[in-house]
Amino acid sequence: MKPEDLLLLVTRSMPFGKYKGRLIADLPGNYLNWFAREGFPSGEIGRLLALMHELDHNGLSSLLDPLRHQRTRE
Repeated sequence: MKPEDLLLLVTRSMPFGKYKGRLIADLPGNYLNWFAREGFPSGEIGRLLALMHELDHNGLSSLLDPLRHQRTRE
């Protein structure tokens, strides 16, 4: 993981599927769990989904809050 990836979680939208257009950081846990079971897509989106799954699964989603607040102040 690169530190910039955390910022991407609160700025990058899901490009396809049921939650198309929703920020990756806002995807529901059951959707992230589905990807973990079925396989993450290749490339950057898969890497970000896997990272968000790890954060969500381990109860660390609140680590993204300062980045969310930083974005709203800009």
